[in-house]
Amino acid sequence: MLLIVGSLIVLVSVGGGYVLSHGYLPMLWQPFEMIIICGAALGGFIISNNKHTLVEVFKSIPGLLTGSGFNQAFYLDLLSLQYDLFTKIRKEGVIAIEEDIEEPDQSPIFTGYPAVTKHDELVVFLCDYMRLISTGNMQAHELESLMDAELETLQHELEEPAHAVTSVADALPGFGIVAAVLGITITMRDIAAPPEVLGLHIAAALVGTFLGILLSYGFVGPMGIAMKNEAHEKIKAFECIKASLIANMNGLAPQMSVEFGRKMLFTSVRPSFNELEEHVRSR
Repeated sequence: MLLIVGSLIVLVSVGGGYVLSHGYLPMLWQPFEMIIICGAALGGFIISNNKHTLVEVFKSIPGLLTGSGFNQAFYLDLLSLQYDLFTKIRKEGVIAIEEDIEEPDQSPIFTGYPAVTKHDELVVFLCDYMRLISTGNMQAHELESLMDAELETLQHELEEPAHAVTSVADALPGFGIVAAVLGITITMRDIAAPPEVLGLHIAAALVGTFLGILLSYGFVGPMGIAMKNEAHEKIKAFECIKASLIANMNGLAPQMSVEFGRKMLFTSVRPSFNELEEHVRSR
């Protein structure tokens, strides 16, 4: 939603200011300039990225429209899910959760938190490390080092789409200049035309530079930054799981273990201690 709101503000501000300055708005509609700029940018984007990154970029766009979903309600469920698992371990032993982590889609604990289970990568991360903990052959510091290494790799992977989009944004002003230069060559071909005709050709060429800069700094660049912020929000969910698991592995009670995870969250989405406690009890 914020993507749409921000885009409308950019369009209204630029277009409105141009019209109020007695500009002729239809003059900015240059479809052939758009084909040159956007087509060249798309081609460069495809050349410079692998198939995985291309797919991830297009998969990230709906999230920019609807939001990442990593809000306070989500984290209440994530922490409560871990609390339920830790409580079961404390009461029945670590072997008791074997069926839950082997088949989370059929586990009464996991299926009680659909907001969490729709993020497959989070469920896999949690189950993998719960499985390692259940073997009993790793120390807490060894598990933490392994988690840190995986999170570093995961962060790099999650930020790849943002880097790819940012690279396109950096290139767009250059492609705008390409479109402008091509427009000037057309103008030079008709150099003997009347001044009013030459003026239209030059104006159309300059629109290419304008479009390249506007697309870069008004739309594509901010989208890249938004994707990077979304990646940071997603990594924070993994860090929340990590902190809770390590605390529980060190022998802390379930309530204290999830408190470690709660403290890892950004303040904008972090539930209070009482909110988490009430949510856990209500479940």
